[in-house]
Order: sequence, then C-alpha cells, then structure tokens
Amino acid sequence: MNPASSYISTERYLEIERAAEFRSEYIDGQMVTGTGGTVHHAWIVSNTLFCISGQLRGSSCAASNSDLRLFCAQHRVFTYPDIVVTCGPARLLDARRDTITDATMIAEVLSPSTKFYDRGEKFLFYRSLPSFSEYLLLSQDKIFAEHYRRQLDGAWLLREFDSPTAEIGLTSIGCRLLLGSLYERVEFET
Repeated sequence: MNPASSYISTERYLEIERAAEFRSEYIDGQMVTGTGGTVHHAWIVSNTLFCISGQLRGSSCAASNSDLRLFCAQHRVFTYPDIVVTCGPARLLDARRDTITDATMIAEVLSPSTKFYDRGEKFLFYRSLPSFSEYLLLSQDKIFAEHYRRQLDGAWLLREFDSPTAEIGLTSIGCRLLLGSLYERVEFET
C-alpha cells in the first residue's frame, strides 16, 4: 500500500472515496491505495464467503465481501475487509448506508504485500471494534489458517490450521469451516 496524498479529514476522504472509481483505505489522515488481487485470493475469498453465508441463513448475522467499508473510529481508519460479518442491526456511520462501524468476525486473505499489516496494525485497528470477536487469516500460498478468538478476559487465543480436513469453529457467528473447502480450485506450485 502506498500513501496517495497528504493529510485529509475523514469527511474529505469519504467525499473522494464515494465518487472514486477505485477504492482507497484511510489511515489517520492518509489515503492509501490498495493493490490488485490474484486469482488465488479471489477464489479463497469467494469460497470462504460462500461457506459462511450459507451457514448464516436464518440467523441475525450477515456476511459481506470487500465492497463494504468499515470504520474503526478509535484509530480513524477506513478499510475494506475481504470478508466481514455483522450480527444484529448494522451499525452505520451515516445515512449513506455504505460504511459500517462494527463487526463480529473478519477474515482476510494474506498476500505478500499485506501479510504483516494484516497480522499487526490492521488487527490492532479491528480489535478496537466493540463486538469484534474473531479474526481469520488465510494464506494464499498454501493451505494454512490463523484463527484468533477473543477470550472472556479480553486476551486473544491463536490457533493454527494446516490440514485440509481441519475444521475451524467460528463460535461468535455459529459457523464451522472445513479448511480444504476454502481452497477449492486453488492450485499451489510444487
């Protein structure tokens, strides 16, 4: 990600972003342009969204892809998670209904250019959300998942999965994911 301009207000960012052809994120006064995804990234996101959405039917939770903007108010950050799940009524930034301000679960597919940001600073931003309980990071280079779950004392527990037959329990949203199904059609180099 590369800074696209000097300091701008959140209001100016939203004005620019809502009229823009391409999306940019916002980190405390700076617009940051994203990079394009790979076919592996697209398939993993699509497979994961499909698995989660199917299990959420009839519940109070709903999943969305990266078309939905998320605002982390404490850090003044606007971002587009690969997958975001909200439960209950959507908490919206304003009447435009294009930006949410809370999430229960978020999934990101790691890429070489974003993996450190996704694991570090971005996770810090997400942890400031009041309802945020689970974070799923999926590698696109191999079958591998990092699953973080908030504990009752506020600590975060990490579990790693690398077997296609492993089952990941997303307890905050009542879903179970078979790791191998998230990688359908993805062919890794040998």
